[in-house]
Amino acid sequence: MSEFAAQIRVFVVDDEGVIASSLAMILRFQGGFHATSFTDPMTALQAARIDAPDLLISDVVMPGLTGIDLAIQVQQHCPGCKILLFSGQAATGHLLESVRDRGYNFQLLSKPVHPADLLAKIRDLTALPDPLAALSQ
Repeated sequence: MSEFAAQIRVFVVDDEGVIASSLAMILRFQGGFHATSFTDPMTALQAARIDAPDLLISDVVMPGLTGIDLAIQVQQHCPGCKILLFSGQAATGHLLESVRDRGYNFQLLSKPVHPADLLAKIRDLTALPDPLAALSQ
């Protein structure tokens, strides 16, 4: 567990509580991150306005506020926040393209997300070293 990873605050947002809490636990115990889970995107947005996360991981399709809209609002308030979206729906790619046309470059993972893939993507986004690379040298 990297001391640098422990300093990175991650918000995980998914309207399915099991997914949100499972991903947050994976990030805490396998990645060493300070991860908080949310099932309501509006609650996550309010929390981000109070204490900005370094990384937002959000489902795209949620009631009330989509993950894309949440990501835009969080990034407007917290410009340094990295964004990683995930979705199990094929139509999400089209939504993401329209947002990219507006200048947002959000990363997208498909559900289900394997923990190793999630942690690798987070390392890419946050420039964290790969802890397994040291073992192979």
